[in-house]
Amino acid sequence: MCTEKQEETKQESISFVEEIVKKELEEGKNGGRLQTRFPPEPNGYLHIGHAKAICMDFGIAQKYGGVCNLRFDDTNPAKEDVEYVDSIMEDIKWLGFKWGNVYYASDYFQQLYDFAVRLIEEGKAYIDEQTSEEIAAQKGTPTQPGVDSPFRNRPISENLELFHKMNAGEIEEGAMVLRAKIDMAHTNMLFRDPIIYRVKHVPHHRTGTQWHVYPNYDFAHGQSDFFEGVTHSICTLEFVPHRPLYDYFIDELKEGKDLQDNRPRQIEFNRLNLTYTMMSKRKLLALVQEGLVSGWDDPRMPTICGMRRRGYSPESIRNFVKMIGYTKYDALNDYAMLEAAVRDDLNKKATRVAAVLDPVKLIITNYPEGKTEELDAIDNPEDEQSKHHTVTFSRELWIERDDFMEDAPKKFFRLGPGKEVRLKNSYIIRCPEEGCCKKDADGKITEIYAEFIPETKTGEANANMKIKGKTIHWVSCDHCEKAEVRLYERLFKVENPAVEAEQTGCDFRELLNPDSLEVRQCYVEPYLKEFRPLDYLQFQRIGYFTLDKASTPDHMIFNRTVGLKDNWNKA
Repeated sequence: MCTEKQEETKQESISFVEEIVKKELEEGKNGGRLQTRFPPEPNGYLHIGHAKAICMDFGIAQKYGGVCNLRFDDTNPAKEDVEYVDSIMEDIKWLGFKWGNVYYASDYFQQLYDFAVRLIEEGKAYIDEQTSEEIAAQKGTPTQPGVDSPFRNRPISENLELFHKMNAGEIEEGAMVLRAKIDMAHTNMLFRDPIIYRVKHVPHHRTGTQWHVYPNYDFAHGQSDFFEGVTHSICTLEFVPHRPLYDYFIDELKEGKDLQDNRPRQIEFNRLNLTYTMMSKRKLLALVQEGLVSGWDDPRMPTICGMRRRGYSPESIRNFVKMIGYTKYDALNDYAMLEAAVRDDLNKKATRVAAVLDPVKLIITNYPEGKTEELDAIDNPEDEQSKHHTVTFSRELWIERDDFMEDAPKKFFRLGPGKEVRLKNSYIIRCPEEGCCKKDADGKITEIYAEFIPETKTGEANANMKIKGKTIHWVSCDHCEKAEVRLYERLFKVENPAVEAEQTGCDFRELLNPDSLEVRQCYVEPYLKEFRPLDYLQFQRIGYFTLDKASTPDHMIFNRTVGLKDNWNKA
């Protein structure tokens, strides 16, 4: 057991990012001010990896009394859309966070353009007319310096004239780029005259056709942080090599301002990688466009909207992010950990209901025909304040097919010849030794017969009669609703599809799990007609489910969120 001191230390444990922020706030840096930002590119829907960044960017600002702004990195109009802007906002709010302000990189297009012009005028940038392949070849290798572009020493006046023509729409895409003139022998490859502007003749979702040149990420990102007064630019590890360039451009931009105490500081943490999942927006987009999934919010997708539609709660995602933590090294997290976080949260809030997914008829032979009883059922036994609802009991019931076995082994504690079970919230029943089932011409069981023991009704004096059998769920044949269930599994059949595709050279589509979706017709209790999409439900003994957005009153559709146990690893 933990001592009080150990428990206190455990509770006070914070990430290395928080340690940095906390220390700087205590030292009074940035005037004691904390400002972060979440800067997604609106070229797709957010996924679980973004959720980790959201929890850090917004969470740390919230915890230490700062502000986190939402800034859309909209510098590539060919791939961006208002649809993605709206979805990103919805996902952040659903996860439980609020931004201080909404900004766009496009808010700073004029300032960035003016900065680029200043660099040209100071001889620190030039127009290059080489192809992208030629530029890449000239950059050299980490151990071999690059070669100067033949256009590197072009006259300043000519560079200015060409840059203005690029923005006027007079230059074809790919014909010219603007490069920063830094050091073609620098040990950091990113410093070897990086491209900072390129031509795009595509209308922008905010600025229309006003601009024909757009800044690259490394040129726009740090400057946008500087313009907004960001104190901590928190990002993932792949941007570690970019940090010196981030600082370089801010130094060039500062125009004599003192950055000693107010420089935006970049801090990197490990990104979220998940087994049986791909996080590449490009590949997720391909799945959507090729109809391999039903859309960005397909419940098999790792997108936040897909997980929401599947029935994941925002609390479970935040708890999962907290479980895996923030480090300085990359790791592959087990999908089972995410599902465990989902189970743990839904167990506290999901309404318990009865649903039979593989039905076979059970006839209680000694129960009067036409008689029914209204029995009490608690919505959630984990909640002391839980509501109750009623279920109808009758002579003919639907039960799960695998709750009966004609040739049952000794350790099978469900129905079979001479075996007893309790029906949830009702009676103990017993199958006869002989003639306990009926079969069709193919030998498939169509009916099961049993007798109930009247004095064993739940809540009555003899209800606790001891039997070896388990408690099984059921619905009344005449008092139930037909419904559709969609049973979801992992989208990919291999643990690390990105690495597998790279190592084997196969198309990532070949790694999709052909059994990731199974659709069944089932029977559910009528109480389920009162629920709405995204309500949290537990189908007793089966798993957690939610009503899908495509449901109608006449055609209910339920998505399986997660099973009660992790059956995937067993399989």
